[in-house]
Amino acid sequence: MAKQTDALYIRWLYIFIGIAVAVNFSALFVPITGPDGTLYASIAKTMVQRNNYVELFAYGKDWLDKPHFPFWVTAFFFKCFGFKTWAYKLPAILFLLMGAVYTYLFGKALYNKQIGLWAVLILLTAQHIILSNNDVRAEPYLTGLIIAAVYHFYRAHTGNNYWHLLFGCLFTACAIMTKGMFALIPIGGAIAGQFIITKQWKQLFNLRWLIAAILILIFILPELYCLNRQFDLHPEKLIFDKHNVSGIRFFFWDSQFGRFFNTGPIKGNGDPTFFVHTTLWAFLPWSVLLFVAIFRFIKTGIKHVQTTEWYCLCGSLLTFLLFSASKFQLPHYLNIVYPFFAIITAQYLYNARLPKSVKAIRITQIIIIILLLLVIGALHYFYQPDTFTVTIGACLMILFITLLFLPQVITGDVIRRIVLQTLLASFLINIYLNQVFYTSLLHYQSGSEAAVWINQHNPQKMPVVQVNDDYVSAMNFYIEGPITTITDGTALYPTKPFMLYATADFVKSISTARWGVQPLKTFKRYWISRLKPAFLNRATREKELTEMEVVIITPIK
Repeated sequence: MAKQTDALYIRWLYIFIGIAVAVNFSALFVPITGPDGTLYASIAKTMVQRNNYVELFAYGKDWLDKPHFPFWVTAFFFKCFGFKTWAYKLPAILFLLMGAVYTYLFGKALYNKQIGLWAVLILLTAQHIILSNNDVRAEPYLTGLIIAAVYHFYRAHTGNNYWHLLFGCLFTACAIMTKGMFALIPIGGAIAGQFIITKQWKQLFNLRWLIAAILILIFILPELYCLNRQFDLHPEKLIFDKHNVSGIRFFFWDSQFGRFFNTGPIKGNGDPTFFVHTTLWAFLPWSVLLFVAIFRFIKTGIKHVQTTEWYCLCGSLLTFLLFSASKFQLPHYLNIVYPFFAIITAQYLYNARLPKSVKAIRITQIIIIILLLLVIGALHYFYQPDTFTVTIGACLMILFITLLFLPQVITGDVIRRIVLQTLLASFLINIYLNQVFYTSLLHYQSGSEAAVWINQHNPQKMPVVQVNDDYVSAMNFYIEGPITTITDGTALYPTKPFMLYATADFVKSISTARWGVQPLKTFKRYWISRLKPAFLNRATREKELTEMEVVIITPIK
């Protein structure tokens, strides 16, 4: 009877995984969020337009910040499907789902099938994972590549299998060509940490790791070739306001270690506690359980050092500590270790059997679920999105009723039931966010809105001009034809009539003695990646908005 119950529960977990995958795809057609997402999309778009997959350009200039791999992948999808929102987001989500598959394989290999499935569900419902599948940057690629590399290196060690070693090196190289040398920290930390803590010194210095280092170096040669061709062979180029900038040096040092030590061209101002409070919201609705799980894992592991797996803890905590010590910190940086966090949390839930622990988990998760639902309710009340429909409302109501009753029907086990309730709450919240909130929010990203409007209302194919500021990347990606970006009112304009997209103040500043101005369309702009309460409150929102205009400018002779 117990086996039948377990089998039924496992089948339900597969259904929930299917729903979790659908939720992660639910923002596939929501416009790309700027400035970073639209910048990366524009870089890949330029690759295809120029048929140049070696050099990276942004705003018409050489660009040296991130490596090539995600741009190659995105450019391939653009080449196949065109410059569409979903063609930019799809490959990133697929890499994240690959990471979910490897999270399952790793969790199952280290523990058992149920822990592997729970780890997948925890990963796919972690708040910042879903957010990153909407606001796509490099992290979905990196998350999938890192856990894949660790899994294959684990199998290469436990099975003495050189095919796994080869795949581990390939995934590691792709991770390095996505974010830089720091990708080695969670991968190397997971493998080396296991050997050091369990005192497997011979394994630590096994010949296979020298072979792995050589293979990784070979696999990243395409990146080194591109950097050398674009930068090292052209010391005359002005990069970061300097000449004689080495792209290879930037790749190996300044891009990552330069940020860590705050000595590179890109600097930050770090806070040692940043990733602690970031994880509290970014790993919701599992974050409190994660902190407890790490504490319990260390406490139990110290007593059973040799029989404990240390891969997940070492890979995640070493990265966590180094990022916390860094001076350059952003919330999405930690996404790359969420597969490890998910496995740690899943094994804690699976092994929680004491009545006191079960009760604490149940109360904690119920409180979190209620608070999250209240936050979403308050957001809806104050924001009042114009994209809320009866269909979406009915869907959310069905999910809420399901949240209340279905878990009790599926299982009588308290832990299993609270896991399902937490998952359903996450589904409800993120369907609302992706299909209602973000859909409405992106209306205030006026660059993409204006570009789509111009594409539909420019039959004469007049030249399009925009004024350079922090928001231009959205217009750059979504505009279908060429666009000129000017810096100020003294710039060289087209000599024939053209469309201008600029702030209302800039349009007013143009001398009417030189230009005839024909207003076409007005948009409201806000920096949507920097949300503030005054904007989220519909009653005070108007004061936070910048008026943008699309006008036809006609030179007066």
